[in-house]
Amino acid sequence: MPGSVPPGVPSARSAKSQSSRLPSYRLISSAIIVALTLAVAMLRLYRLGELPAGIQVSEALNGVDALRVLDGEHAVFFPSEFSGHEGLVVYLIALSIALLGQTDLALRLPTAIASAGTVFVVFWLGRLLFGRDEIGRETPWRGIFIGGVGSCLMAVSIGQTVLGRTVFRANHLLLLLSLCLALLWWGWRERKWWAITLAGVCAGLVQYTYIPARFTPFLFVAFGLSFLIPLGSAESRNLGSEGRRIINFGGAALLVAAPIMIFFAFNPEHFFLRSNSLSVLQPEVNQGNPLGTFVESVVWHLAAFGFKGDVSWRHNFGALPMLNPWEAFFFWIGVGVSLWRWRNPACRLLLLWGAFLLLPAFIAVDYAPNTLRMLGATPAVYLVLAFGLWEAFQFAKRRMFPNRVTESAVALGAILTATILLQGVTSFRNFFGIWAFERGVQFAYEVPWSDFARTLDSLPTEDGEIYLVPNSLDHPSLDYIYKGPAPVFYFPRETTDLDFLAEEIESALAAMENLTKVKVVRLNNVHIGWIGNDTGRVSVLMGKYAQFIDTQHFNDFRIDNYTNVSLERPWTFFDRLAPLSVQYDGGITLTGFALGQGVEEHSDSSPLDLVRERPFWIALNWETLQDLEIDYSISIRLYGAEGEIVFQEDALLWNPLHQPTSGWTPGDRTNALFQFNLPPDIASGNYNLRLIVYNVENLVPTVQVGVWEPEFSLADVAVRDADKK
Repeated sequence: MPGSVPPGVPSARSAKSQSSRLPSYRLISSAIIVALTLAVAMLRLYRLGELPAGIQVSEALNGVDALRVLDGEHAVFFPSEFSGHEGLVVYLIALSIALLGQTDLALRLPTAIASAGTVFVVFWLGRLLFGRDEIGRETPWRGIFIGGVGSCLMAVSIGQTVLGRTVFRANHLLLLLSLCLALLWWGWRERKWWAITLAGVCAGLVQYTYIPARFTPFLFVAFGLSFLIPLGSAESRNLGSEGRRIINFGGAALLVAAPIMIFFAFNPEHFFLRSNSLSVLQPEVNQGNPLGTFVESVVWHLAAFGFKGDVSWRHNFGALPMLNPWEAFFFWIGVGVSLWRWRNPACRLLLLWGAFLLLPAFIAVDYAPNTLRMLGATPAVYLVLAFGLWEAFQFAKRRMFPNRVTESAVALGAILTATILLQGVTSFRNFFGIWAFERGVQFAYEVPWSDFARTLDSLPTEDGEIYLVPNSLDHPSLDYIYKGPAPVFYFPRETTDLDFLAEEIESALAAMENLTKVKVVRLNNVHIGWIGNDTGRVSVLMGKYAQFIDTQHFNDFRIDNYTNVSLERPWTFFDRLAPLSVQYDGGITLTGFALGQGVEEHSDSSPLDLVRERPFWIALNWETLQDLEIDYSISIRLYGAEGEIVFQEDALLWNPLHQPTSGWTPGDRTNALFQFNLPPDIASGNYNLRLIVYNVENLVPTVQVGVWEPEFSLADVAVRDADKK
């Protein structure tokens, strides 16, 4: 027809109309970018070096590996007892440490920047996917709406804030996959070879991020093959002519991913270790019902979109769903419309993206929903949400106010702006005012270990000094945070072999050059008289083979300082246990006893002199004769010549594995070691040291079989002043 306009080419009137609206379009784009910048600055980067307060295990392991990289150790995959992790995050942290120093901020900054950068890429990707309609006509307002709403909601999400501020390598998967798809979409459409090549580089780098990245090749293949359905379509014919671009993209991706692929080819155990431990296909996981377990996991993970949240404080705030009710409503609308418009490549891509990147969460069964494992699908989720909102608005506009387009658009924009602003303020308040100080967060981020490490790092140390620390405090955060010259030796906290413990500590000290001071860390959250734990045993050894200097006190621990360490003879806790056979009617028997102060031990020939200012120790060997349901305590008492009690100290009876008597194995011999301090006002003289064993719950003593008395005399001792010793 004369004067007609070919399909897909805008008319002069429409072109003029679009041209007149272009400044406002650019203004809105700029406003969105400014809003995203403010949002990520406040929610992803503000106080990043302070909150979260602790450094949990996976974060600290990445930091320790980054320090290894700076020391010249390199790898594409870093194995560990926790299954290991891919190398990209490690190298980025190493770069951050090189620039900012060995700090909490340097540890978390790379992943926080990745999380922040993702929202900008999502804005760009939304504009690319929906900036043109199905026949190629430009639809800039649809693109800016879907990209803007999706990225802004993602930026102000409390769940994304929590995940984005933590050293989760999944944040790098999020950024690189979004950037890959944006570059690929734009480069393919504009025939930009460099963009397609860069997209391939991003696709290859994705493999160095997080385990779910292994599903991204299936996403690329499935999306490419989707153009062949139905066969013979124009899209399939075009796809066949684009072989060089496919090879360009795939070749770049394979080239970049080759090192880690080769590593896994030679070390398949690292590829499958973590996956096998949680896979729904494992019999110990699925309990003989793999299909039912998988379906249940799918249902509970999909419930994150409006119904049920991740209960982990490490991933979330207050178990809130990933999407709140109004977001979930439009998300499910977006899913439905995308399925209906499957032939639209943008809809098809988002659906496939969500399906393949949610699959790792579906098949890894521990608890659901786990939003960390779902993180790779997050950009698709928010873009589908924004698409559903756009389609719902278009439907309402056509049905309810077809003649008031401008007014309805302005009203929707105002409502969305106010809603997103409110959600941003709420997320800021919830994170910095509530989440950061929740007890569950303190536990999830293992704050006590980090606080201990920071305190230790703040203390002055010199060459020739060494810390002896119970292995209950052995945490990667100490390896990352502590930078002092004094080495740290973790001694075994729970061991039944006291000789082994003595040998381990002696060997650690003997390996030191010019040993000048030993600093023994002792925990405060235990009974002051109980030494069957990690620290008291070491104090007994140091009291025998070193000279005590002083004690430094802190909130949760103290440090005992020793000098003049003697390594001339093998270290032992005691030279001999005097054999005993004191059977109690409660089912427990005392089979051995030793008493000492420093290097001096009690003998049968003469009483032991106890110096008032120094602690003394008692070793007791026990045997339970039957399965006990009773937890016993002991009471150590000093009796004077007139039968009066001048000193008493009670302690729960534990074995070296920190089990009360109800948890002991019948027939096993158990050594219990205790340390006590005499009160300064006790008079010099001779005393009798006695033992009472009693039920912890009702305080009723058990008595000796045949004697039927609760008290048993352990030894005669003499208390003396230090200057008279």
